Amino acid sequence: MANDRFGILLILIGMSFFCVQDVLIKYIILDVSLIQILVFRALLGSIILISFLYMTKRPIKLGSSYPLIAIARGILFFVGFTLFYISLTKISLAEANSLFFINPVFMTVFSVFILKNSIGIHRIGAISLGLFGTLLIVKPSFNQFNWYMVLPLITALTYALSMTLSKLTSHKDNSFQQSFHIYFGGLVFGVLVSSALTLNVFTIENEQLKFLTNPWNFSDLNILVPIIFIAVTGTVGIFCLVSAYRIGSPQVNAPFEYILLIYSLITGFLIFGETPDLLSILGMICIIFSGVYIFFRESMKDQLVATIKSR
Repeated sequence: MANDRFGILLILIGMSFFCVQDVLIKYIILDVSLIQILVFRALLGSIILISFLYMTKRPIKLGSSYPLIAIARGILFFVGFTLFYISLTKISLAEANSLFFINPVFMTVFSVFILKNSIGIHRIGAISLGLFGTLLIVKPSFNQFNWYMVLPLITALTYALSMTLSKLTSHKDNSFQQSFHIYFGGLVFGVLVSSALTLNVFTIENEQLKFLTNPWNFSDLNILVPIIFIAVTGTVGIFCLVSAYRIGSPQVNAPFEYILLIYSLITGFLIFGETPDLLSILGMICIIFSGVYIFFRESMKDQLVATIKSR
């Protein structure tokens, strides 16, 4: 019980760091290189991870027994969260994060097709509620459809697939290796994309996405300082989550990740003057109930399996 409480505390702290990271990115994203932000965060995360392993005298194993899956996870994270941060230029923090939190629904679907888990009527009901909440936020319309609303959903999809693949390889690749694969992927693919843009291998014609071609800046402290803070808060947030799930029960910890929605609502209103409409708020509530129910249902299932095995 004490471990679970400490795990919950780490989740709450980690989500507060993620909120600071998201606010800073939303605040400066149009004036800086998003790729530079992602590369700096990946570089700092790699350094901290390797330093932690060295100082705790743990074996520094950074390779993978499944290199193709490790590469796929790196690509999924890089592409997914690039799209998420692009969405912050057009939609509110709370809407973006609530749409991302549809990921337990995607995880459930992937667990059926990849991990061969079964799915019952309760889980189908939770998925339906989550999808209904998503529709309330997105409010699809043929006349005025906001395509930026789709980007956090793609992030949720790539995140869920990456997490499912990490479960598939967890018996040989530990959590430190898997974290490094994500950082290294962000570092490599960020440099590749930035180089391709600089060399005009491909160009961005959409005027609303021109900010993605912003040059890297190493001289302006008004840009460097926020980027450093973004790298630090993002890295600390990730390590808080990794530590929380190593210390406490995933079924107990996971529902508390939704505190990020509360943080996003508060900071979005205070800093950017964002106020989601009633349908969006109802959609957020549906997504929260959907995700929490899936987590608790999984917890009940694990307890039942443990009881049967103990007899």
